[in-house]
Parts: sequence; structure tokens; C-alpha cells
Amino acid sequence: MKILHTSDWHIGRTFHGADLLAEQEAVLGHLACVVEEENVDVVLVSGDVYDRAVPSAEAVRIATAAMTRLREAGAELVITPGNHDSAARLGAFAGFAAAGGLHLRTTIAGLAEPVLLRDEHGPVAIYGIPYLEPEPARHALGVPEARGHTGVLTEAMTRIRADLAGRDAGIRSVVLAHAFVTGGAASESERTIAVGGVEQVPGSVFDGVDYVALGHLHGPQRLAEHLRYSGSPLAYSFSEARQRKSVWLAELGAEGLAEVRRHELPVPRPLATVEGELAGLLADPELTAVEQSYLSVTLIDRVRPLDAMRKLRERFPFAVHLDWRPAGGGPASPRYAEAVRGRGDEEITKNFLADTRGAPPNDREADLLSRALESAGKAEATGERAGESE
Repeated sequence: MKILHTSDWHIGRTFHGADLLAEQEAVLGHLACVVEEENVDVVLVSGDVYDRAVPSAEAVRIATAAMTRLREAGAELVITPGNHDSAARLGAFAGFAAAGGLHLRTTIAGLAEPVLLRDEHGPVAIYGIPYLEPEPARHALGVPEARGHTGVLTEAMTRIRADLAGRDAGIRSVVLAHAFVTGGAASESERTIAVGGVEQVPGSVFDGVDYVALGHLHGPQRLAEHLRYSGSPLAYSFSEARQRKSVWLAELGAEGLAEVRRHELPVPRPLATVEGELAGLLADPELTAVEQSYLSVTLIDRVRPLDAMRKLRERFPFAVHLDWRPAGGGPASPRYAEAVRGRGDEEITKNFLADTRGAPPNDREADLLSRALESAGKAEATGERAGESE
């Protein structure tokens, strides 16, 4: 049996305000091509199909289209919710969907009820563990003494192993789970699932099955031969710029896990970071290669440039993030009480402008500040006189 392991689609997510729906549709469409080319039997999606509990209509459309294409390519689908999904919404009409080859495993009560598929070697039991929020999950599982993610996942796996023990000897098994397993490397785009300061669970929790398809961490990772993160199909933070997004292609033989291969995914729009003075970045011919990339820019001008993002986007239309770190560091910022002690309003205002952009106001700006402060002072004095007369 050939398995494609993917996760963390996060359909509907934006990237520093940029809409990613077109890129998501493109890369998820590629998965159907992989299913056809590799004769994949089942696609596993280990959580975070959507980026929010109530996805937009367009996000639902793209998810539906992706699942339809995967099914038409010949694969069954097994999907579990992650911490971004609403399990109840994702699992709506699960009983009807299963008849069409879409198996939605979204309930705690059903986590030990596998999807049973067969190949020439016999049955394969695929268990889907929905994301388990520890506090409600420990009560739903009937183990109020369980603590944290480790406690509830340990109980979930105990139930799964008990179900396996009651089935035919030699049955092969797969588990989908959405968790932070010890040894995994996080990026900047995952939402924390920490409870009481502890979000990681040991990999040994998942012992006893042939393959564990993990979701939550966005970088593809191998924690053990049978224990892997597929990562997200797109980069969702600049910390992922160097990652090669991929899916895992696992094959189960007669005795269990026979092979796991990595398949790299296309990159609809790459990510890049650049640093320098604004004028230099706008003129540098070597930056032609990143003009169509999602771009994070760090400016090192001694004085913060005015309207920098607009100017950058004239050359780099997909510049989405801007930071200013003046060369040599910015001026030291005294404590507020020290900064204003013994100074008048005009001096405080001019110093604030100098501190925030790295240069004092010019003559025109200084004149505008003086007039504004004078006007504010007159308005305040007029208000006080009106109050006295009342």
C-alpha cells in the first residue's frame, strides 16, 4: 500500500497581508499529479486543513476542489483536524463522505475506530487522532488525572493499541496525529499549543504502529524511520525560506513499513530576504532574481527613509515585510522620566522624532511642530477659561 503523507495546508492563511489562495490551490493541485504518477492508494492529511475554525467560502472551495482531485486521481483520503481547525465543522457529514472515499476522523470517541483498507498483503488499520486540547480531552477520554499533551495522547494510543490487539495478527497500522513531538524543530509560523509551559510529547508515546503521520510543525522532518512530519506545503514565515517543502511517500509491505521517500513540492512564489540602504536596493542589478519573490527587507540607512515600502514595491511588487535597523545601531533610548526631565514640549517632541527615525526635524518640520504645539496650547487655555466661567 502506497501512502502520501501531508499536513498543515492552512487554507485561507495570508502571508504578511498577502493572499495565498492562488498559491495554495496550485500546490494542492500538484498533489493529485503525485497520486496519479506514484499510484498512491491513500492520502493522509494530519491536521490544519484550514487556517481558522470558521474558514471563508473561498477557502472551503479550494479545500473541496483539492480533495475532489485527489479522490479522482485514485486515492482514498483520511483527514484529521488540527489546532487551527474546528473538528465539528470539518467532520460534518463524515458518515456520508466515507462512502465516497473521504474518511474524516474528527471525534475523540472515534479515535480507536480505524479506517480499514486492504492491499494484496491484507488489511491496514488507519487511526486518526484529532488534535487533543488537554483540558477538555482528559475529561472526554475519562482520564481526569491525565496531564498535558503527553497524558491525553498516551491514553489515545493506549486505546489504539488495545484495538489493534483485538484484530488479526499481522495487521499493519498507521496513526495520524497533530502534536509537537520532542526532537522536532519549530518555525515562526506555528501557533503555540503550550499548556502549563509544556507542549512537547515524547516520540515513545507512538510506539507500536508501523507509521505515524505527524502534523503541526511546518518543516519536513524525520524523527525516526516510522515517525515523521510532512510539514506545510507552502512557507508561512520567512524562517521557512530555506526549507524545501515536500510530502512523504510511504509504502507498506507484508511485514510493515517497507520504504519512505521524500517528494519535493513546487514553489509557486519563492521567499527572499535582502538588507541594505534603500537607494542601493532599488538600483542593485543583482537583485533582479528576487523581484518576483515574497520579500523581507531590512533597511540600514542611518535615517529612516520616508515612504520606503511604496518605493520598494515599485521594483519589488511582492515586498511584504519591512524592518529598519540603522548601521551601527540606533541611538540609546533613555528612560521616559530622564528623557523629559527639565525639557519643554517643543524639545521633547523634536527629540522623539529624532529618536524614532534617526534624524532631527528639518527647518520646515520644526516650524510645523512649533505651530502645532502653539495651537494646542491656545486650545487648552481656551478650554480652561471656559471651565472657569461655568
